[in-house]
Formats: sequence, structure tokens, C-alpha cells
Amino acid sequence: MSLRVVQWTTGNVGRRALRAIVAHPGLELVGLYAWSPDKVGQDAGTLAGIEPLGVAATNDVEALLALEPDCISYNPLWPDVDLVCRFLEAGIDVSTTAAFITGHGLGAGSRARIEAACTKGGSSIFGSGMNPGFANLLGLVSAGICDRIDRITVTESVDATGYASAETQQSVGFGHPITHPGLHDMVERGTAVFQDGVYLMADALAIELSDVRCETAFATATQDHDLGFMRIDEGCVAGVEASWHGLVGERSVIELKVRWKMGQHMEPDWPLEHGYLVRVEGQPEIRTKLEIRPPKGFQGRSFEDFMQLGMIITAMPAVNAIPHLHRAAPGIRTYTDLPLVTGAGLCSAGR
Repeated sequence: MSLRVVQWTTGNVGRRALRAIVAHPGLELVGLYAWSPDKVGQDAGTLAGIEPLGVAATNDVEALLALEPDCISYNPLWPDVDLVCRFLEAGIDVSTTAAFITGHGLGAGSRARIEAACTKGGSSIFGSGMNPGFANLLGLVSAGICDRIDRITVTESVDATGYASAETQQSVGFGHPITHPGLHDMVERGTAVFQDGVYLMADALAIELSDVRCETAFATATQDHDLGFMRIDEGCVAGVEASWHGLVGERSVIELKVRWKMGQHMEPDWPLEHGYLVRVEGQPEIRTKLEIRPPKGFQGRSFEDFMQLGMIITAMPAVNAIPHLHRAAPGIRTYTDLPLVTGAGLCSAGR
């Protein structure tokens, strides 16, 4: 039988998750939560850009819980711990892309609440996305051919200009004056979920960490940038680097790094890898690069169209994990707890 799924939100990632749920042979869309009042009452398919599905969006939480879904596909920008605990206590699994992998980035108190909710409801929660999430799994797989691992570094290095979410970009420092005294703290808070990724990898490698720390660096716009959805004025942040380090003693053994740029004129003008790079220092040395490219016949013409591919790769790890999550033991589950997550059932019949 298909698993009954409620899709939570229809933002950039939520729309792609909704479409993936509808296409998945083992999943059935039974409900849709819409945060925006203007979306309430609209058909789920219409909101996702596909044919009508006969499922109307609602902001009535009670009505959605009354559907008794097996899982909620939870894709807001940031998690609401109270709401997530409510789902889990009701016995509903949660598969999410909302800044959650292990829960460490939410703080010890919130993580303990989520674990207790899973125990009470006999439910499970899994968090992923492209990075952190799938990129960490790629690092672990790459290290699996070494007989000695000294350090693993996973770097996301991309031009983020087409990610048209001013709220998201500003939360990690973009657009603020380079002299802003709180830039480091802002980026540390905005990228706290990468701390989760460090703990995920440490657990998988049986490493007991002594500390996890964040380091930051910034590039300054050398002229004004009007990006359409936001402005970055000269003298403001146009590039952000964040590095989360998992330490054993004072030695960094796991490093998760991001290098994001917006606009074309900044100092320093860091080079980009335009993808995800894994480096394993050990025996042997490993370098794995993952590039994301559009398929043949791709109709997108703008950078914003291309960024839709980013929404797909963020949504799919969490959607594809739902069948495994349903069979998992209660609790916070990660890639180390689930069978291999693949795109089972999604192979095209065409060439």
C-alpha cells in the first residue's frame, strides 16, 4: 500500500517535493499545508505547476492531522520545534529539509524534546537536503576506500546569485555592511545545521569529537549590485565563507565548508568550483567532485530557471527516504540508520 503523505508548505523546495511525492509509486499525497493565505483553497497541483490533483491547500493544522498521514514532508525554511514535536507525538513520521540533520544545531533542549516526542509517538524524523545531507553521504562513501583517514573536507562552492530568497541570503550576512559587528554570529546561526552534518559524519566514522567550531570570512562588494530580489551596495557583503570544524583535541578531522558569492564584483574575488568537492586526506588521497547540470532538452533560459535544479536536489533526498523512514525504529534517524536511499521507482521509460 502507498504511504499517505502530507506536504508542508509550497515554497521553492516544497513545490518540488510535492511534485516528487505525486510521481513516486509508493507515496500518496493526501493533504497540503499552505502558509500564505492566498494559497489556501487552491489545488495542490496548480500550486506545484502540474495538473490539478483534487487536493486543496489548507492552513488548518487540525484538519491535516485528522487525516492520519504516515509521514509529513516538511519543507519550511526553518523548523518550528513545537509543531514538529506535535507531529511526532501524534505518531506521524517527519522527513524534512528544514535545517535539520541530527538536531544538534537546534540546541540540546530542542533536540531532547524531539527525541522525547519520537519516543512518545513511536515515530521517526529524518533530515537531509543537498548540503548538509547528501553531500555528507558523498564524503563518507568517498572515504570508504581508504585504509587511513586523516581528515575529510566537504566544500560547497557556488554562485548563489540566482537563489532569489532575500530572507535566506540576509540571514547569512549578504547585503549587510562589511563593518557590521555581528556578521560572524549571524553566519554561525544561519549555518548552524552544518554542525549537524559534522556530527553525522563523526558518528558514521566512530569519531568522538572534543568540539565543533565555526570559522567565517567575507568578501566586499566593490560596486552596487541590484539582483532584482535584493540589493547589495558597495561596501557590503557579497561573498560568504563558513567552515564548520569537527575537532579531536585541537586537530580538525571533519571540515564542512561553504563558499557563496552573489554578484560579479567583489574583493577578494574567490574562485569557485561550481559544485560540491570532497577531499579525503589519508591513504589514498581522494578528490571527488559533484557537478549539477541541466538535462538534455532543458528549457530554462535564466539563472533562476537553472536554480530550480537546486530545489530538486534539495527536496529529493528527503522524499526518497520516506519509505525507509516508515520502517525505521523510532527516534532521530540519519543516513547511518537507513538502508541505501535511492530514486527507486523514478527511472524514466524513455532514453
